[in-house]
Amino acid sequence: MWVLREGCYPEAVVGVNVGLACVDGVIAFVAFYQLIRIHSRNSLLGWTRQKVFHLMIGSSNLGYFLYFVLTLVAACKGWICWSHSCGFIVMAFPKILFLAAFLLLLSFWVDLCHQSNDDDEDEECSPQENLLDKTNTTDSNPYSRRRCFSFRLIHVGSRQKVVILVAIVVFAIMAASSVLIWIGMGKNPIDSAVVAQVYVDLMAIAVLLLGGALACYGLILFLKMRKVRSERASTEMWKVAGLAIVSVICFTSSSSLAIATNIPLFYHWHEQQIDGVYTSLLLVCYYFIGSSVPSAFVLMVMRELPPPVVTSRPQESRTIAFISDQSVASHSQQPWTAATSVQNQVSRASPI
Repeated sequence: MWVLREGCYPEAVVGVNVGLACVDGVIAFVAFYQLIRIHSRNSLLGWTRQKVFHLMIGSSNLGYFLYFVLTLVAACKGWICWSHSCGFIVMAFPKILFLAAFLLLLSFWVDLCHQSNDDDEDEECSPQENLLDKTNTTDSNPYSRRRCFSFRLIHVGSRQKVVILVAIVVFAIMAASSVLIWIGMGKNPIDSAVVAQVYVDLMAIAVLLLGGALACYGLILFLKMRKVRSERASTEMWKVAGLAIVSVICFTSSSSLAIATNIPLFYHWHEQQIDGVYTSLLLVCYYFIGSSVPSAFVLMVMRELPPPVVTSRPQESRTIAFISDQSVASHSQQPWTAATSVQNQVSRASPI
C-alpha cells in the first residue's frame, strides 16, 4: 500500500509544518519534563490533577508533532495509505486527547460551581484552592501505597467518569470512521472524503460547545471567587478568567475553520493544487491558535510546582516534667546538664 510519488508540498507549506512541529514538540517536552518534576516532589500521592493535565497535554502535542512530520514525509514519498485511513487516525487521535483534557478542566469547574448543591459529591473542592493541582488522599500512611505511578491512587469523581466515557465514545467513532474510510478506498459507494469531513464537523461542533461551556462556568466561578477576600483567591480568579477567554477565542476560531474549510484534512491534499500562502495561513490559525496556544496557556497556569510531601513517621514519646524552683535548687548541676543534653538529642532526632 505504499508507493512512491512526486509531489511534495510548496516551500511555504513545508516551512509552516516544520514550524508547527517544532512548537508542538517543545510544548510536549515541557509538559513531560514538568510531569517528571512534579512526580519527583509528590510521588507518594500518585496521579493528581496536575499530573493528569500534563500527561494529556504532552501526549496530545506529541501526537501533533508526529502528524506534521509524517505528513511531509508521506506527501513526498506518496504513501497511499496515509491519504486515507492512516493519516486520518494520526490526525484525529491528538485532537481526542486535546478535547478530553479540556473536558476534564470543565468537569473540575463544574465541581467547584455546584459544590454547595452536591452534598454527596465525591470530591471536596473550594474556590480558594488551586484549581489544577488539587489532590485527594484518603490513606494517612503513604508508605502503604506504591511509590511509582500507581493507578490505585486515582480518585475519579462522578463528572470525571463522564469525561472518560465521552472520550471512549469519541475514540470509538474515530475507529469506526477510519474503518469506513479504509473500505471507501475500494470500489463501493462509500466516499472516504465525506466520512472524514463528517467526523471533522462533529468534532468542530463538540469543541465549539466546549468553548461555550468553559466560558459560562468560567464566568460563574469568576463571580463566586470575587466574593472571597484573599490573595490566593484573587490569583486563581484571574487564572480562571484567562483560561475561559483563551478557550473561547481559540476554540471558536478553530471550529469555524474546520466547518468552513477542509484544512483539518490537509493530509489528503498532496494530490491537489495548493495555494501555499493561503494554506499556510489556515494551518497556523487552525493548529497554532486552535491547539498550541491553549495547551501552552494551561502549562503556564500550572507552572508552579506543588509543595514536597512530608512523610509521617512515628515520633518518639516525650515526657515533659514541671520542676519547681525548690526542687531545682536541691539538685546538683550535673544531673540537670545531663537531662538537658538528652532532651536536645531527642529534639534533633525527631522529624521537622
